[in-house]
Amino acid sequence: MRILLVEDDSMLGKALQSALKLEGFTIDWVRDSEEAELALATGGYSMLLLDLGLPGRGGLEFLAEMRDNSNPVPVIILTARDAVSDRIRGLDTGADDYLVKPFDPDELAARIRALQRRQAGRTAPLIEYGPLLLNPATREIFCNDERVYLSAKEYVILAALMDRPGALLSRTSLEEKLYGWGEEVESNAVEVHIHNLRKKIGSEHIRTVRGVGYMLTDAP
Repeated sequence: MRILLVEDDSMLGKALQSALKLEGFTIDWVRDSEEAELALATGGYSMLLLDLGLPGRGGLEFLAEMRDNSNPVPVIILTARDAVSDRIRGLDTGADDYLVKPFDPDELAARIRALQRRQAGRTAPLIEYGPLLLNPATREIFCNDERVYLSAKEYVILAALMDRPGALLSRTSLEEKLYGWGEEVESNAVEVHIHNLRKKIGSEHIRTVRGVGYMLTDAP
């Protein structure tokens, strides 16, 4: 899952970027609404973490413009403004959640997962498809009730496929989930990770549509 963090505090931005990467998220970090606007124009983001006290155009104004332009990207506001009136205004402007600083990064990760479930139309915290079971909170994977141990990037790919079972995901879309800004994209990285996944969960569970992408199947 690729997330855009909009936060002007350097210490907090670095800390959140590091903490959320450990949770398996790909995080791009910008420091003001202008940079955020440019980043969102490129597409590829599943969620936006938005500070309100940004320099220049404030976060709330930026959020209002996003929603006026019909941008549907889910937004979690991260702010020190803790008054009830501020929370109401943030949510009514178009935010999907509101978290007051200081907060525990583990709580933020849990809120991200909860919002991700709602966006995918899921209610259960676990994701099941055929013989595969994924626990996003612990990042555990089971196949036929046996624990499967994956690398960080293998997990990202399988989680993306399980989040949209039966949907065809292109190589480019998987690369966007694997790599953030400044990270070198290896030319055959997706193919290598898919190959390794097939060895661990069974080749019959991931189908290649040549020239298009990959999809999960529930083949026995």
